[in-house]
Amino acid sequence: MRTLYHPSVAEMNLSTVLYALSDPIRLSILKRLAENGEQSCSSLDMSVPKSTLSHHFKVLRESGVINTRIEGTQRYISIRYNDLNTRFPGLLDAVLKELKRTDGAQEAKK
Repeated sequence: MRTLYHPSVAEMNLSTVLYALSDPIRLSILKRLAENGEQSCSSLDMSVPKSTLSHHFKVLRESGVINTRIEGTQRYISIRYNDLNTRFPGLLDAVLKELKRTDGAQEAKK
């Protein structure tokens, strides 16, 4: 079985993390993980092709934003809260707070 690359805390790079968080689909993945905790990749029902979703998971994982845990044939993803907060204190909280704020503003417009 192939092992997946996860950068150590020291290897996490701010520009790489910010790039990973610059895409609306990846932000949507992050928001869902923040709301629901660890989930299997297949449980995140997104309106994009499976190959595209796999690419987004890879970008998030290789930047250090998420962790992918393999159990049998399933892959479970979760946010690396502690590692991100150790390396970039407050960044993740600010991003998640803004996601909630913008979602609330969009709901108010409806």
